Amino acid sequence: MKIKHIRIAGFTIVFAMLIVLFILNNKNYFQKSFVEEGKYIKIENIGKESCQNCHVGTKGDSDYHNPELIGCISCHLGNPNTLDKDDSHKGMVLIPGNLADAKDTCGKCHPNELARIENSLMTTNSGLVAVDKYIFGEADSPDKHYHIKDIKNSAADKHIRDLCANCHLGAEKTEFGEITQMSRGGGCNACHLNYSDEAKKDLQKYLSSNKKVLPKFHPATNIFVKNEHCYGCHSRSSRISTNYEGWQETVLDEKDIVQKKGYKISEDKRIYKYIGEDLHHNKGLLCIDCHSSHEVMGDGKKYAHAEQAVKLQCSDCHFKDKPTTTTYSKLDAESLLVFLHRDYKHTDKQMITVKKDKHPLVNTYVDDAGKAFLIGKKDGKIHELKPQSEICSRDNAHKNVSCATCHSSWTSRCIGCHNEFDKDEPRAFDLLDKKYGKGQWREHVAEFSSSPPAMGVRESKNKRLIEPAIPGMILTIDKGSFAGKEIGKDVSFHRLYAANSPHTTTKSVRDCKSCHANSATLGYGNGKLEYDVKNGKGKWKFTPEYANNPNDNLPEDAWIPFLTAPKKGVINSTRLDFRPFTVNEQKQLLLVGACLQCHKDDSKVMKQSLVDGLKPLLNKLSKSCILPSWN
Repeated sequence: MKIKHIRIAGFTIVFAMLIVLFILNNKNYFQKSFVEEGKYIKIENIGKESCQNCHVGTKGDSDYHNPELIGCISCHLGNPNTLDKDDSHKGMVLIPGNLADAKDTCGKCHPNELARIENSLMTTNSGLVAVDKYIFGEADSPDKHYHIKDIKNSAADKHIRDLCANCHLGAEKTEFGEITQMSRGGGCNACHLNYSDEAKKDLQKYLSSNKKVLPKFHPATNIFVKNEHCYGCHSRSSRISTNYEGWQETVLDEKDIVQKKGYKISEDKRIYKYIGEDLHHNKGLLCIDCHSSHEVMGDGKKYAHAEQAVKLQCSDCHFKDKPTTTTYSKLDAESLLVFLHRDYKHTDKQMITVKKDKHPLVNTYVDDAGKAFLIGKKDGKIHELKPQSEICSRDNAHKNVSCATCHSSWTSRCIGCHNEFDKDEPRAFDLLDKKYGKGQWREHVAEFSSSPPAMGVRESKNKRLIEPAIPGMILTIDKGSFAGKEIGKDVSFHRLYAANSPHTTTKSVRDCKSCHANSATLGYGNGKLEYDVKNGKGKWKFTPEYANNPNDNLPEDAWIPFLTAPKKGVINSTRLDFRPFTVNEQKQLLLVGACLQCHKDDSKVMKQSLVDGLKPLLNKLSKSCILPSWN
């Protein structure tokens, strides 16, 4: 044993002497100075990551991503054990967080979140791909599952590549800078990257100095998601971001709005007209005040469409009797981190949970008196959550009507869209592969407008719900142009409405006539809908605002014919479980509309109909009541 100890001691002494000799022989190396903003920084501690020898004193990171706690290579990779610039930067990820490298960067600390994100609709774009293929006739259902990265080069695939494939989280962020209206994708950066004013100024200095003046302020990666993070992708398609702020897209040019009020120009030069903001936006609420991380990042399951992935309902916060709640001690790990990160204090209070999947809304609490409150994530302001009004929670007549159907003040509409393939376009840009090629689909839009949303029926085996609807796809597709045929020889026409949540919520509800006697709401399109009474008989008449489309002889903006069943086999919805009103349903709605010609919304008889239904009242008609004739 003594001999063994002597050998170990001797080896230790020799090893220590070798280290001393190495340091003495390389004295200049360890006193080497590095240039940063014209100053020389002496390296005194090589035990730290070598990154901070050049990037010394860098500020701006969030507390949870402080390099003093997690280092630099946790996010940026590279080699932290060398003082040579080129060697230290080998394998470095300049912009970490893109899904292509997320397993090695963000995913090392957040593996569960990454797994969920990879199945999220914002990553797969499954619904977008499915509906497009369905309309092009390449799939027999809009409910199949796809991943946008797997699409090929069929007519529908090329259509997506040319017009739609920019808005998915897998699209890489390749340039430094904050998230703007023009940003698309970027993986984790899409939501979590935030530049302070100092970081933005430093970035400009860095770029203008040919990348020689190193930034002192690093952008933060945190949970403080702003509406700007959502805007880039959600200002397209159903345009819920712009709707929420009150802006309706137009086809105007900048010259058309010179010295005109009520318009704005977006970063991509689109012109918007102000209509009216959502009540929640007016109160200062962010998108993430309602749509928390559990919902935005997904739950790991694959969904066909957004309405399946979105779990939060208006009634979760604006409940009937009592909300569904949980306690601080029962919070899941992710919710607990958000609670702590935002420095909330209501550990002794119940918090509201979403009924559909039980995930907690940690920015809510219920006090001892049973009142519920929401803490605004933008400014910390406390908002009392009002329960449903009695008319919402006790009304039998409208129990199958969604909150958004009554409380949405307007929605965006677009009609007259033509899609044609230009086989000779020499610089066609593929939005998915980010490269140029030849031949590109082009989209020509006739008109953007706004109006109260139409209504449609979401129907399943056990449920029937009336929801808002918009003209999602009233368009022509020149499929022949893609196949090399003469333009105009093989054109298909489609008239599809889509279920929609407009995000234009108001406290007041639509009046009764706006549903029961409004042509656009019922699916006929804009125009004059009037109840004509002659010779003791009543008859509904409709005069459309737009001329009939020659493809199906319906007004350009219509969903269905006026009091006539659509032709058999006609596909008129982007969902298999969502449809327009049948003729019988139209008659029921218009029957109430006829009553409203004489009786006001708040009259005794109309209030009674909400409780007992219309049928008992029809047995008590006065002689002056003239019901519609359907012949």
